[in-house]
Amino acid sequence: MSGPIQQPDAECEDERLEGIEAREGRRAQVGGLAVTRVLPTKGRRTVGAWCFTDLIGPQDALNPDPLEVGPHPHIGLSTVTWLLEGEALHSDSLGTEQLIRPGQLNLMTAGNGIAHAELAAEPPFRGVQLWIAQPEATRHGGSRFEHLAELPVVTVGQAEGTVLVGSLAGAASDATVDTPLIGADLRLRAGRTVLPLDPAFEHAVAPVDGKVKVGPEVVEPGWLAMVPQGIEELPLEATDAGARVMLIGGEPLGERVQMWWNFVARDKDEITVAWRAWQQRTDRFGTVPSQLEPIEAPRPPWVPDEN
Repeated sequence: MSGPIQQPDAECEDERLEGIEAREGRRAQVGGLAVTRVLPTKGRRTVGAWCFTDLIGPQDALNPDPLEVGPHPHIGLSTVTWLLEGEALHSDSLGTEQLIRPGQLNLMTAGNGIAHAELAAEPPFRGVQLWIAQPEATRHGGSRFEHLAELPVVTVGQAEGTVLVGSLAGAASDATVDTPLIGADLRLRAGRTVLPLDPAFEHAVAPVDGKVKVGPEVVEPGWLAMVPQGIEELPLEATDAGARVMLIGGEPLGERVQMWWNFVARDKDEITVAWRAWQQRTDRFGTVPSQLEPIEAPRPPWVPDEN
């Protein structure tokens, strides 16, 4: 259920934040599922090293859309798969076949190249798919896959949550990341909670259920609240119904990424080379143990048609 990046996403650039700002996401289709893409968004390509966030679902429980994402390649990123409902089977070219359920984390790092497929095992399906851009030091290296069946929980004020990557309020995940990051799923009871933040990080809050006030901004599912560096305490306020949000953040990557389809690189030439390798089915991306048909990559718009 990862990607692909579409033209509006590729055109997003990082602009300076003057304070907490709300940005609206947009609807997209991934593997037969309707998703809301909240990152990249207008004026913001990355939050720390986070470069992609899709909110998947909720679906019609009686007639759920199928999740069938055939083998496809990645370079230069880590995929973070977090389910809220349902189950999915992950397969990749490292030979991994791993079922994931709500409360568990799948973390796949591409490096120079990996391919994977995803298939819903238990509908209805709902979750969050995120990408982390790898820094220059690791993005040309090897691939890896981690499944964490247990993750640390944290309680802060009116919020209870799970730390996917990094650390929050003393709770630290064992997930391997290449840059300083935070990723957490927080359930907010009615009332006000003040989250302790690392002021060296930039952050974002993406509601998945309910409205929440993030500083002066009120956001709901389908929106993203951007939080600049320098903030040590972030007030969150939920209504009587409560709310559930994803918190992401990290030190600014410090590198401009070039994103297209399922690739995260630094320039178009790198993407062209990866695209040709997938088209020619070279051993760069390996073979995925999946019965689904591989996904054909569209031609990059800057590559001339050779026919």
